[in-house]
Amino acid sequence: MQPLLDTIAAMPLPQDACRIFHGRGGLHPGCEHWTLDAYPPVFVLTSFAPVDDGQLGAIGEALHARWAQLAPGQPLAWVFQHRGEALRLQGRSDTRLMAGSVPDPHIVTEGGLRFRVHVLRGQNHGLFLDMAEGRRWVREWALEFKAREGRGARVLNLFAYTCAFSVAALAGGAAQVVNVDMGRGAIATGQQNHQLNGLGGGASFLAHDIFASWGRITRGGPYDLVIADPPSYQKGSFVAAKDYPRTVRRLPDLLAPGGSALLCLNAPELGPDFVHGLVQELAPGLAFERRLPNPAAFADVHEERSLKALVYRSTP
Repeated sequence: MQPLLDTIAAMPLPQDACRIFHGRGGLHPGCEHWTLDAYPPVFVLTSFAPVDDGQLGAIGEALHARWAQLAPGQPLAWVFQHRGEALRLQGRSDTRLMAGSVPDPHIVTEGGLRFRVHVLRGQNHGLFLDMAEGRRWVREWALEFKAREGRGARVLNLFAYTCAFSVAALAGGAAQVVNVDMGRGAIATGQQNHQLNGLGGGASFLAHDIFASWGRITRGGPYDLVIADPPSYQKGSFVAAKDYPRTVRRLPDLLAPGGSALLCLNAPELGPDFVHGLVQELAPGLAFERRLPNPAAFADVHEERSLKALVYRSTP
């Protein structure tokens, strides 16, 4: 646990939502079960294994001591979430508010954009911090597309969750983003995220099962950019090994000539070659361009197991 305590003792005052400590990356032996995130003004400590009150007490003391240095006179707010294997398999977590309070609504920033999060609700807090570089790339891609083509891009955001990619694309000058996700609650939060950023126009929101809606989705195209960021495993909804091929084979019909695709996968057991193989077999007209870097805070001793965000381009 000492590497986590050392990181807390040296951390700067977080401004944007970000990861502070990533034990899951394997760079800190003995701390593989710990992560610490900042959703200002709240810290979220997560353990993927059982921990005792003594450990939590030591971490709490470290957070209090550092917070007193970073924000004198301000109360510390932090949340602890346990995601042990048994809980994870049930899609559940044990979440506790350890100190302070959580704003309601709780709004965080990333690169000047604003997002609503829910750190006391379930395992997914509304903004996946490891995808920060992906959102930055989408925003820059939209800016470059508009400068080059003289018009805003048409973007399809599949498995949109709370539509953070859509916010990034529209902030970069995209003309239209179609967001599709079967989670009505997530889509509702996505609409709020657009309102928070003054992006009232240009986005549409479809709370549909993607695999039952290909006809409608295809009729809305072709798209200059297709983003697919599915869950790695969601029982009854998406299993990467089985369902990612069903997504990739649709890309030739969805993309405009010369269009781009950002294909994401966060399944540790499936490396980049899994996606490359699917594209080669099912969408051979797409050429691989690059893998986006993950945020430095998410460094992993096994890069193949970390988040994959892969950019492809269709034949003009």
